[in-house]
Amino acid sequence: MESNRIFIVEDEPSIAQTVQFTLEAEGFVTEHFSTGTGCLAALEGTPPSLILLDVGLADGSGFEFFRRIRQLTEAPVIYLTARDAEIDRVVGLEMGADDYIVKPFSLRELVARVRAVLRRVGTSASAVAGTAAVFQLDPVRRRIHYHAQLLDLTLHEYRLLETLLGQPERVFTRSQLLERGWDDPDHRLERTIDSHIKSLRNKLREIRPDADPICTHRGVGYSLIPGS
Repeated sequence: MESNRIFIVEDEPSIAQTVQFTLEAEGFVTEHFSTGTGCLAALEGTPPSLILLDVGLADGSGFEFFRRIRQLTEAPVIYLTARDAEIDRVVGLEMGADDYIVKPFSLRELVARVRAVLRRVGTSASAVAGTAAVFQLDPVRRRIHYHAQLLDLTLHEYRLLETLLGQPERVFTRSQLLERGWDDPDHRLERTIDSHIKSLRNKLREIRPDADPICTHRGVGYSLIPGS
């Protein structure tokens, strides 16, 4: 029996009820919200394992709600939308969503995609746990220890490292890191990510000069190498 809790943010009752019934029949625990605002309020409590987010909500754009969700949780997000234009899919995934399902969709496919994303996230979580001797993340106090030493980080450096630690080996684009690290990101300043990564690397090397856990992917972005 699955214990994963899934938020369904969908303002069409018939779709929401069908998705909810299907997921619960598969053993998932679900909560339905007809508005993005309702979902945000619920995220002030215990975060879900995954969020199914409709793009065309009555109280705002799902893309905008995604930005606000990311300020509250790193739970994976799958977009549900009737918009199948390629640019919409690209925008959604570039923002950092984990998957994108176009309506009308197969319920069997939906369940398969949900399971695939949860498996992916579970693998990443295991990787983080396996590097506990290297990094210790304290999200409540916004502190990170590296090889048992507290890092003296700016807010943006903390958010960047927290993002990389959240999904080891995942390559984040500069755009995605800017979205995660800045409250009001200006994408004309994406190159500022490079200077912050450089500063972050210097602070890590002060503790372990022989290690470089942040990997540069030229022309794309950055990832974190577990165990470094």
